[in-house]
Amino acid sequence: MGNAHQQTHEGLPLEYRSETGKLNILGFWIFLGAEIALFSTLFATYMVLTGRTAGGPTPQELFEMKGVLTQTFLLLTSSFTCGLAIHQMRLGNLKGIYVWLGLTLALGAGFLGFEIYEFMQYVHEGATIGTSAFWSAFFVLAGTHGVHVAFGIGWIGLIMLQLAKRGLTPETSAKVFISSLYWHFLDVVWIFIFTSVYLSGMVMSHG
Repeated sequence: MGNAHQQTHEGLPLEYRSETGKLNILGFWIFLGAEIALFSTLFATYMVLTGRTAGGPTPQELFEMKGVLTQTFLLLTSSFTCGLAIHQMRLGNLKGIYVWLGLTLALGAGFLGFEIYEFMQYVHEGATIGTSAFWSAFFVLAGTHGVHVAFGIGWIGLIMLQLAKRGLTPETSAKVFISSLYWHFLDVVWIFIFTSVYLSGMVMSHG
């Protein structure tokens, strides 16, 4: 019976081989449900306030495709490298995990750098969180996503330190897997921001 139980566990990915790992992964899916509700509310608020620039700068005047495409490329690529890190984890290759997670963090940091620079440019052009209802909604939505990315970078960095200390165990692999779900979620949210905020904002008529 014990051997059968062990064989059953051996057929599972490492992160599912402990009850703690299974429960943590399940709990994280529930947490993502709350995150979806949060961002849905922010998107709905943004949509309601679209065009209410109160005589201030319009998104059509300030949004630039080049910078947004760069941010999108960095985040999409980081999602890909994060996936490669999980692939290396499946293979039990600790060094491969470090390499791909390290690249994921570097790309994420690049995304944040471009976003902060973009925000500073908007403020310089007279678009701040207090300029109008539109810019308040924009900064809260994009800023909340940016804060999540910053948190993800710190979180994955700490998990890498745990991997260095404890090695690849069912517990540490569950943490890596959960953090990858979080990172992919942020990528999906950004795709919605890119399309419904930036692309629509660039074609918005002056209001």
